[in-house]
Amino acid sequence: MSKFNHRNIHRTLGYFYVGLIISFSISGIFLNHRRVWHPGKYVSERIGIAVNPVHEDSVNDAFITRLTIDLGIKDKLRRFRVENGELKVSYEKHDVEIILETGKGTIETYKKTPVLAQLTQLHQDTNNWWIYYSDIFGLSMAIIAFTGMFIAKGKYSFKKTGWRLALAGIIFPLIFLFLLS
Repeated sequence: MSKFNHRNIHRTLGYFYVGLIISFSISGIFLNHRRVWHPGKYVSERIGIAVNPVHEDSVNDAFITRLTIDLGIKDKLRRFRVENGELKVSYEKHDVEIILETGKGTIETYKKTPVLAQLTQLHQDTNNWWIYYSDIFGLSMAIIAFTGMFIAKGKYSFKKTGWRLALAGIIFPLIFLFLLS
């Protein structure tokens, strides 16, 4: 392939996917920190609650169903667990935390973070058409990377210096993958 074709392919795919590249970059950074802060939602309301104290052994599906009704939550249940004497119930738009021994707790109501919620949804969407488009995007990113290796000439070409950076770029994530996880 000539230099002209590499540049054209690289430029054309780069321009076509620039919006998705930026979207994935931004949402990827936020998703990296989702254990500390959920980028797709923010707390819009936090209220204190008090329910009857309950023993950990009493927490089951039926208990959670009754609790949901008693608290007036009209939301889809995602999961619940008891951890260190605290009941944590997660709904799509609410989180409930209750200290079982005292019955005191909080309800947090969430709203979607404008724009960020939609951007992060791109990373998480499982719609078949989006998966196919994302596969094509992934292939295009490989083509962009491959064609980019042949654009520079002279002392900064891939053959002379670029291969070292590419090798370092491959080794660095492998260190994290195999040694630190």
